[in-house]
Amino acid sequence: MADVAVIVPTLRRPESLERALRSLFGQTGVADRVAEIVVVDNDPLGSAAALTESLRAISPWALVYRHAPAPGVATARNAGLSATAAPLIAFLDDDEAAEPGWLAALLKAQQETGADAVFGPITGRAPGAEPWLEAYLERFFGRAGPERTGLIAEPHGCGNSLMLRATALPGPEPFDVAADQAGGEDDALFAALAARGGRFGWAADARVEEFAPAHRATLKYALARAFAYGQGPSQTAAAAKNWPGVARWMLIGAAQAAVWGVGAAALTLIASPRRAELYDRTARGVGKMFWMKGLEPHFYGSRELDRLNRAAG
Repeated sequence: MADVAVIVPTLRRPESLERALRSLFGQTGVADRVAEIVVVDNDPLGSAAALTESLRAISPWALVYRHAPAPGVATARNAGLSATAAPLIAFLDDDEAAEPGWLAALLKAQQETGADAVFGPITGRAPGAEPWLEAYLERFFGRAGPERTGLIAEPHGCGNSLMLRATALPGPEPFDVAADQAGGEDDALFAALAARGGRFGWAADARVEEFAPAHRATLKYALARAFAYGQGPSQTAAAAKNWPGVARWMLIGAAQAAVWGVGAAALTLIASPRRAELYDRTARGVGKMFWMKGLEPHFYGSRELDRLNRAAG
């Protein structure tokens, strides 16, 4: 029974997109489960159309191209959902490559746990990063979890995930387009799912690699993301009008920023590579304090397109 669609949003990363798609073509143990692979091209110029067409002949399943010309991460995910009626939705980012047993492992974990959304581990890769930053960046872009498959208390991001459409992705546009530029569309989605009593699962064998592009494999980018991650708990509490919760997270953030900031300064004086980890923790603490709307860094949509245009010269 073909009941799974894999959605791959992309924005001007032809080499990465081809690597991601070829990894999907090599999936094992799911020949009768995949309904289609949906490529969502978020470039206004439709730059992924030719590559998608060139790979269609070697795809073992239907390869669907959907153009979502308004750049934005939530818009792209919603467009992918509109292109398929499959009841199970897997997401793979265009900078990821899945191991051959990836999708089978996600499906098995979902069946075993009954979770509404299942996530798998990610091995980060940062080719071209400064040597002292490489280990930190590979951890930053990676994702660790339990050694065994099972239910987990907290969700992860959409990259490398499988969701039950009926419960985890309700309505025609479940991703909030207000998050198109800054991201966090999955945070809001999963917070709402948890409030409805939804469950999260971990697929220990559903492994992918994530290759950070050159413009992201930098300390500046990682710390901006760390700051945004730090904003998450405070923003979630504020959205629920839980003002004591907001105050609590701000106090936690102030303590983290103070403690880790001192440690970061000390390690900077001796040029220790470990200072990057403490910069990260400090940034997350600062984010908890400065969570207010308008202070979110923008990583997606038109800002990402601008970065790509500058990188191309």
